[in-house]
Amino acid sequence: MAHRRIRPFNTKDTYPEQKLDNDLCQAVVTRGGSTVWMRGQCPQNLDDAKSIASHDPVEQTHKVMQNIRQLIEEAGGSMEHLVKVVVYITDVRHREAVYRTMGDYIKGVFPVSTGLVVTALARPEWLVEIDATAVIPD
Repeated sequence: MAHRRIRPFNTKDTYPEQKLDNDLCQAVVTRGGSTVWMRGQCPQNLDDAKSIASHDPVEQTHKVMQNIRQLIEEAGGSMEHLVKVVVYITDVRHREAVYRTMGDYIKGVFPVSTGLVVTALARPEWLVEIDATAVIPD
């Protein structure tokens, strides 16, 4: 892997009461390279900024993670270069669905992660927003 991951763990061990399987870590060390700072990604199309038609947290999270992957690839990297995500959800009951879906995209990557439950996002139909940072090695 391109970056050094400190204290990797899986959420199935740290949150055994929840049905999660996310590869995360406590810290990521990077050297050189290009940092990709992404704005918070929402369940909307990158090309036309239209929200997807679904109000399902799983479908919304798929779109958000697809956007993140696309932006990293457009910058010349891949998901293995993802180092940090901040997950915003509007309802704590969506946490497991959002994190399970996100886990499909970060399996084996081990980014650092912070999760927050917020009152609302920029559009009332959005249930999840994920702010991401990647570092693409030289």
